[in-house]
Amino acid sequence: MALVLGVDSSTQSTKAVLVDAADGTVVDSASVPHPVGTEVDPRAWLEAYDAATAGLRDRAEAVSVAGQQHGMVALGADDEPVRPALLWNDTRSAGAAQDLVAELGGPQACADAVGSVLVASLTVTKLRWTRDAEPETAAAVRRVLLPHDYVSWHACGRSGEPFTDRGDASGTGYFSPADGAWRPDLAEAALGRPVALPRVAAPGERAGTTPGGAVVGAGTGDNMGAALALDLQPGDVVVSVGTSGVASAVSPTPVHDGSGLVTGFCDATGAYLPLVVTLNAARILDLQASLLGVDLATLSDLALAAPPGANGLVVSPYYGGERTPNRPGATGTWTGLRPGTTREDVARAAFEALLCSLRDTVDHLAAATGLTPRRVVLVGGATRSPALRELAPALLGREVTLPEAGEYVALGAARQAAWALSGAQAPPSWPRRGTAVLEADPQPQVNAAYAELRDRTASWADQEGTS
Repeated sequence: MALVLGVDSSTQSTKAVLVDAADGTVVDSASVPHPVGTEVDPRAWLEAYDAATAGLRDRAEAVSVAGQQHGMVALGADDEPVRPALLWNDTRSAGAAQDLVAELGGPQACADAVGSVLVASLTVTKLRWTRDAEPETAAAVRRVLLPHDYVSWHACGRSGEPFTDRGDASGTGYFSPADGAWRPDLAEAALGRPVALPRVAAPGERAGTTPGGAVVGAGTGDNMGAALALDLQPGDVVVSVGTSGVASAVSPTPVHDGSGLVTGFCDATGAYLPLVVTLNAARILDLQASLLGVDLATLSDLALAAPPGANGLVVSPYYGGERTPNRPGATGTWTGLRPGTTREDVARAAFEALLCSLRDTVDHLAAATGLTPRRVVLVGGATRSPALRELAPALLGREVTLPEAGEYVALGAARQAAWALSGAQAPPSWPRRGTAVLEADPQPQVNAAYAELRDRTASWADQEGTS
């Protein structure tokens, strides 16, 4: 039995799965947590990789790493970090994003150049922030990697040139998805100096080897890894509910959405993966549970005990700023609080806010791509919640497919590793995992109440911006 190792270096942890290359069966796994924060010493990810893969990597004939997108790993002349990595959910570069979009000629010109309208999440904005806020640091930067690049290079014992893949590269803001090539001029313009970028490996390429001789695949971004694990096909929309919320779909052609709602990324197979991302997803539930002094299981029970619409309580859940819609300075807003508002209502409103926000992402994706969602596949850690599963089809407005629980980003990396090991033209065909189909009557009145608050808070923000 040939075994391959898939690694998910996520925001919260490193998760590793040892998999049978023939059929994707998981034979062993491990997980190690990461430090908390929106900036992290990236060397902590290397320590977590070593710990999570100990006892696994020596059994694997190939390994690939999928990782959190957009993080800026800035290395100096000695290839050591010159500052902590700025992560995707660090919004301090919001002003830099606006400046860079203007320099590129506006939103549509920006989307035409790099596939996406720049927001604070994307790496290039963090380069510009570093230039302006930390000029001495910027002057010391010689190489910029993404989180998965940095961990993959470590897996290779730092031998050879660092590498990335077109999927993760397409989320930097200095890569052209349409051309499949870096725009080093944009990275230089952002940082104020030339900077080395990793080689872009081809899908399925044997990009390197470990010190023990195992094949190392190109790796990819976390969203691309999940799509690869789920064998996403045209017409499928994956909605992932983790730290962030993500709706993604495979497209045969690149997307250039000048509205900024849809990012025009590449996937890990040679196609494209337009997606819509929210900064606030599972942490909406975490905050509500904390405020109520309960665990997530109890939050779910409370929510299911309240009626649809939470007796008029509506939440705009942009607690840590938001990316879709692009409101980096936003805060959360509650409306409809009454003397009779209950703990159950507060719990229900959190789930409804989360799912209504995700409904917006699916609608934006369909509008930008012209694709009619054939099925919605719901994944992510928050799907363990009974309340989320019960309310999802009603508030997403369509039937929902729920795959069995699994580490889909790590499984996608494992499938890529098996592909690289095989040398084939396409990734291996693995049997689809068992799924459940979730159905419920739509609740348009809940979606409408959420949309009214969403649009009202946008008007407030506009008024503050002009005052």
